[in-house]
Amino acid sequence: MHDGPKIVMHTMARMRVPRYKVVLDRLAREIRSGVWPPGARLPTHRELAAQEGIALVTASRVYAELEAMGLVSGEQGRGTYVRDTALFAGHGVEQAAIADDVADLNFNYPSVPGQAELLRRALRELSTSGDIAALLRYQPHGGRAQDRASVARHLRRRGLDIDGERIMLVNGAQHGLAVTVMAALRAGDVVAVDALTYPGFKVLAQSLGLELAPVPGSEHGPDLDHFEQLCARRRVRAAYLMPTMHNPLGWVMDAPSRMRLVETARRHGVLIIEDASYAFLAKDPPPPVAALAPDVTVYVSGLSKSVATGLRFGFVAAPSEPAPSRLALSDLASSDLAPAIERAIRATTWNTPAVITAMASRWLDDGTVDRLEAEKREDAGARQRIAAEVLEGCRYVSHPSSYFIWLPLPEDARADRIAASLIRKRISVATAEPFATTTHVPQALRLALGSTGIAELGETLQRVREAVIEDARM
Repeated sequence: MHDGPKIVMHTMARMRVPRYKVVLDRLAREIRSGVWPPGARLPTHRELAAQEGIALVTASRVYAELEAMGLVSGEQGRGTYVRDTALFAGHGVEQAAIADDVADLNFNYPSVPGQAELLRRALRELSTSGDIAALLRYQPHGGRAQDRASVARHLRRRGLDIDGERIMLVNGAQHGLAVTVMAALRAGDVVAVDALTYPGFKVLAQSLGLELAPVPGSEHGPDLDHFEQLCARRRVRAAYLMPTMHNPLGWVMDAPSRMRLVETARRHGVLIIEDASYAFLAKDPPPPVAALAPDVTVYVSGLSKSVATGLRFGFVAAPSEPAPSRLALSDLASSDLAPAIERAIRATTWNTPAVITAMASRWLDDGTVDRLEAEKREDAGARQRIAAEVLEGCRYVSHPSSYFIWLPLPEDARADRIAASLIRKRISVATAEPFATTTHVPQALRLALGSTGIAELGETLQRVREAVIEDARM
């Protein structure tokens, strides 16, 4: 009875640990203990193979596993660098609690004076009006007809002439993106996205098993030649884009580019998912893509940025029925999307909270949302002017009325090292990693301007500038 376990233990003791595992474990220990500090450049694959007496393919496997463990990052043409593990996981996308004394340039939750009083007044008015007991009951999955009509009137002022029946209410734009993807796509489907895109969509795609195909871009919009070549080469099922106030680059696509995008999408049967979460910041932009191509576009937005991040109220405008002369989406008629989106809402949240919806609808109808949007455009413009003064001489990408700045770093600077240095100085920023959909992650910072007090913004940005200069000298 006792011989069996002894034989097993003896056999295990004689097993050889693979050489690559020995090298991997040692490097991992050295990185975690600080022998290799954050930002340090590791030996090349060939150098590691020669030093350790292992094959080149084995050295590549070591680095691949270190990267999978989150300890290093490989950069094409530059080498393999140690990541700063002092940053919390997913820095730039995971909403981690930060101390009150930390200046937040990571997330945007813009606010203007008087919003708390607006909430108090709205709650008082709700408490004394109509059938308040109705707000305690389930609502229709897509929202009540009168609330959807309020959203339709709001969207008409944005250039999107739409019927309330095509609109469904959701718990914020992120939920709107989720139910759209659940309704229209399946695991393994290819979705065209910008090379730098909204991190929330990346997380959503990963959760649902979608393949993201990056489209390179410039300061003015996506490379539409590349998009057309991608659609010709691959079976692209959808394209996720932010044509008006792109996050993080702030571009606003011009009207001819929008028309070309639509023509390519129709020709190849691609569903367009238009994220308009920050579109309110652009004054007099071209018409939404959904206005140019209502038959192949899902329009998603909400009031989290334009009113308050705690107001989880969003809306999805489903495609209209395709015109007979145009190509319908292959394998999925656009007219089928509305009920499919409604089923996804039922499966994920049943309906939007009635109290939130009632307040949001009132503010849409009485002009409060329009006023807050105008005030925040003005606020964002003031913050951009502060940033322009502080960052004069630096290369950065932004829009005059956006709440963010894209700051490419000097050749030898390291984004994770700078972010870790800044968090020690009580400043939180995002690196490029959460936004990148390409294998190569650029060395850059995304600075959110909407959360730090405007009186402190200039000094905070100055400290960021100093940290970048200091790191480049290392």
